[in-house]
Amino acid sequence: MKLRELRIGDKVARLPIQQGGMAIRLSTARLAAAVAEEGGIGLIAASYMSHDELRYEIRLARSLTKGIIGINIMVAARDFAEVVKTAIDEGIDLIVAGAGFSRDMFGYGKESGTPIVPIVSSVKLAKISERLGASAVVLEGKEAGGHLGTDTSVRDLVADVSAAVKIPVIAAGGILNGQDIVDMINMGAAGVQIGSRFLMSKESNIPDSMREYYLKAKPEDVVVIHSPVGLPGRAICSPFAAKILKEAAPPKKCVRCLKECSHYFCISNRLQMSQQGDTENGLVFAGEYLPRIPEVLSVHDIMKRLVAEAEEAK
Repeated sequence: MKLRELRIGDKVARLPIQQGGMAIRLSTARLAAAVAEEGGIGLIAASYMSHDELRYEIRLARSLTKGIIGINIMVAARDFAEVVKTAIDEGIDLIVAGAGFSRDMFGYGKESGTPIVPIVSSVKLAKISERLGASAVVLEGKEAGGHLGTDTSVRDLVADVSAAVKIPVIAAGGILNGQDIVDMINMGAAGVQIGSRFLMSKESNIPDSMREYYLKAKPEDVVVIHSPVGLPGRAICSPFAAKILKEAAPPKKCVRCLKECSHYFCISNRLQMSQQGDTENGLVFAGEYLPRIPEVLSVHDIMKRLVAEAEEAK
């Protein structure tokens, strides 16, 4: 299959491939710009960035490509509204929002003309999003990494959701190759969002220790933990993840990063630990099929391979 363009609002990507926004600071300007430069949509993970840091990352991405650059942000974040407004002020191309749902963000998008793309996991929420003014939705299945809104496979959701709305549906979760992309499109999706494959790229902002940790992971190492955000989360069973599967690890000091928090553990602190190379004490989010990725490639080579595989797929 020859891959067609993906239109979100007035933004048109040459390829129907959006890179997942992976926090903390795993998806920064370098990765997002590399994907956008190849004809896809690149996302900067804005969660837990200061506003000045986010402005810097957006401007850096702009200096590296004329392609489409968006942000991914957790609705559960305490400064969600301010982050969205900061990104819009910087002229971001689109806002992707997950780990919760916000009606207010559609107003921000309408005022500025910025496409708003919520992450959903059901027909009901996709239809609500369309009614409120979403330009597209990311439909995320159980295979995704990080916070999960369903225990159902994206392959069992995409046909029904695509038939229920007129806006583009971008399928996410467990998509690693060109055949996966074609499968999603054949079932009604307008495009796909890919996280794990781009996480294991040369341009992702992860330390070598974390990259090696991912490469050594086996399928049985991928587990689902309880997140203080109030949602389950898919991660590698690091020593810390193994601990919180059994008991809470409340923070000694709360940084008040979330609107509502169970204080089961400090998610911002533990994600930052892993991004800084401490895979023993950090939380290492991962997609269900990440252990199937055998090597680290450049974004250029990943995109080239995805397109070639899609053209050969049925």
